[in-house]
Amino acid sequence: MIWQTSRFSIDLAEPRVMGIVNATPDSFSDGGRHGSTAAALRHCEQLLRDGAHILDIGGESTRPGSPAVPLDEELARVVPLVQGAVSLGVPISIDTYKPEVMRAVLDLGADIINDIWALRQPGAAEVVASHPQCGVCLMHMHRDPQTMQMAPMEGDVVQQVLYFLQRSALDLQALGVEKNRIVLDPGIGFGKTVEQNFALLAHQSVLRAAGYPLLAGWSRKSSLGAVTGLAVEQRMVPSVAAAVLAVERGASVVRVHDVRETVAALAVWRAMQAV
Repeated sequence: MIWQTSRFSIDLAEPRVMGIVNATPDSFSDGGRHGSTAAALRHCEQLLRDGAHILDIGGESTRPGSPAVPLDEELARVVPLVQGAVSLGVPISIDTYKPEVMRAVLDLGADIINDIWALRQPGAAEVVASHPQCGVCLMHMHRDPQTMQMAPMEGDVVQQVLYFLQRSALDLQALGVEKNRIVLDPGIGFGKTVEQNFALLAHQSVLRAAGYPLLAGWSRKSSLGAVTGLAVEQRMVPSVAAAVLAVERGASVVRVHDVRETVAALAVWRAMQAV
């Protein structure tokens, strides 16, 4: 299976590790550590040395309760970083829901739009459709980052997420976006209870049966803290375990902070698969 992006055709026959690059002062896990463009680029280079296949750059925190970032501020954080990152020789994904940011980074050569709103913001789908080769990740989110954990989802989470993601993908294809450009993300932690998040992992094969590659984003999430009692900075081991479990259940891409450890764990999983 191939994920077609602006500059790269990503072979998903093997699981791919997407390294997280937060150019933000307030992300829940590593906010402020890579605040300058130079520091963020050094982090990109380190993630590549650690084995990342894709880099995912974000200029706005979407942790529960986080405030929206003004457009000009997000552009100021992201554009200089993308200008440097596109020369690193790997697919560059941009975590944004603003169509103006999407247009700016795609024009600079970015490869993937990773949107927590699944292109529901006015004009976003049209931007992706107007860039005929870019990849896109459509994520399920209940409500919005400011309110999503105040009243999480109710009912059968797996079927609701499946319906939303299928509908979003079909709507995008109706605008002319080829199916091989689309990856789906169930949105772990975005308006869901701990039990619902683990239900999505346990029944991930149901989502995979929709016919699109899946991206799993468990890294350092609060659900891992809820079941282990570990603070966010201590969640590397459960994050790696969740990534391997997601791959075991059919995820094609795992979005992680701890790239080196995840790559090593997947090497063990791959060795087992080869026997």
